[in-house]
Amino acid sequence: MNSSEVTIHPVMLVGAGPGDPDLLTVKAHRLLGEVDVIVYDRLVAKPILSLIPETTERVFAGKRASNHYMPQEDINNLLVDLARVGKRVMRLKGGDPFVFGRGGEEALHLVRNGIPFEVVPGITSSAGCAAYAGIPLTHRGLAQGVRFVTGHSKSDEPLTLDWRSLADPETTLVVYMGMANVKEISQKLIENGLSDQTPVAVINMGTRPQQKTLVSTLTALPETVASSDIKGATLFVIGRVVTLADELAWFAEAAGA
Repeated sequence: MNSSEVTIHPVMLVGAGPGDPDLLTVKAHRLLGEVDVIVYDRLVAKPILSLIPETTERVFAGKRASNHYMPQEDINNLLVDLARVGKRVMRLKGGDPFVFGRGGEEALHLVRNGIPFEVVPGITSSAGCAAYAGIPLTHRGLAQGVRFVTGHSKSDEPLTLDWRSLADPETTLVVYMGMANVKEISQKLIENGLSDQTPVAVINMGTRPQQKTLVSTLTALPETVASSDIKGATLFVIGRVVTLADELAWFAEAAGA
């Protein structure tokens, strides 16, 4: 091979998990010290960022609903550009790259531009945050299944969810990024047959020391959110399994020990 040729390394699409650095996979932790540049999101917790060597280049691509620091198209192109100059690149994302993380879009852009990639799954926020709030997503007699949906559409377009299908009392419903549309989520589920007294957990900054869990009902959910001071990453867990939260709230006790 000509010495002037550049070696193209696979771009690593890595899940950082919901926040607690101890929930990083062994592989993700190892790769933090083996890459040249890390392109990371707003949801990657500071304790995880502190594990990155000082010599590693960092690029903040943080995104927030209605406030994109770096548009997705620019992120896609950046990953390609960095790989083409021979850098070992990590795309570090909160939760899991392929669960509402747009990792699939990034992977498609890479492969369509001739760039190899690998995916390192992370603990998705629904599993991690619910577990730390003492809420099993499925439980015999309370929930036969679980569904994950996003409560925010691109470009602030109206939600186009199958509300009738989602209003199932036998299923736990987990809503990512639902804060901006909490009134619509509550109203549509009730209109489509889900009891207005269905328990709801609002989990803010899950798995982190400042985790806060508010328990409400579907009808009171908008007021619960409006009267709270919660900011940042927030997840809604809707269903009868939320009734177990008080009895199984292990993390609050462990954090205070």
